Amino acid sequence: MTEARFVPLAGYRSFSEPEMLERSRDFAIELSRRRTVREFSDRPIPREVIENCLRAAGTAPSGAHQQPWRFMAVADAQIKHRIRVAAEEEEREFYTHRAPPDWLAALAPLGTHAEKPFLDIAPWLIAVFYERFGLDAEGLKSKRYYPHESVGIACGFLIAALHHAGIATLTHTPSPMGFLNEILGRGKNEMPFLVLVAGYPAVGCQVPDITRFALDQYTTFF
Repeated sequence: MTEARFVPLAGYRSFSEPEMLERSRDFAIELSRRRTVREFSDRPIPREVIENCLRAAGTAPSGAHQQPWRFMAVADAQIKHRIRVAAEEEEREFYTHRAPPDWLAALAPLGTHAEKPFLDIAPWLIAVFYERFGLDAEGLKSKRYYPHESVGIACGFLIAALHHAGIATLTHTPSPMGFLNEILGRGKNEMPFLVLVAGYPAVGCQVPDITRFALDQYTTFF
């Protein structure tokens, strides 16, 4: 194994305590405006904007710096429709047969159901995969460390970057999602993680009237 080459830290910026307070407060306020939406406009979003947000996602930390995430950004209408048809088939099975009553009861206040028109309407679908293991040119496997955690962090970066750019999102996770491998031509070593729907909210878009936990409900300081 080749040892990593170390170089001086570059790019780090230090701020005064007043600046830190202002920046942290402003960022928290900006993210507090983020809402998951299910009603999207078909208004297009330039590919370069999506590329920049994916670059931000690619800066996430990962186990052993293996970067096990793979993002498939889909704007093609035919591919989006194929994803919708396959996803709705799985969702109908979920809502009618697979989901236990307590799960359906938890979802009921949010008004979710098997029909997913946003998969056709939103300008971008970003299918996220994680590598279960690496494959070299000869087909030899190599272990991936903490792929779920790494890809989850990268998705958080991506959602924050899209929100920062003025793009609304929805995390969509039909189960199972093996159809994404077939539609998008991904290898057997990659597993679908989620579909991130990205676009502008539809005119008159409505969201559930819900609140988030206060800081002291999910944080303990020692």
